[in-house]
Amino acid sequence: MTAAVKGPASYFPSIEKKYGRPIAEWKELIRSSPLGKHGELVTWLKTEHGLGHGHANALVAHTLAEDTAK
Repeated sequence: MTAAVKGPASYFPSIEKKYGRPIAEWKELIRSSPLGKHGELVTWLKTEHGLGHGHANALVAHTLAEDTAK
């Protein structure tokens, strides 16, 4: 039995389904952006790529947390 995914990653299946891109591609876009602040990145994903706020927030939060942990 596998544990349920919690936190930002719980959004990933619906993000991939709705926007048609794998999560790795979204993370690469975030990492290659000249923007660095959470709020700026969320706004950029919403305006430039058409993501909803919750999906954009989940992607940014998860990506920045991964990068901080390295």
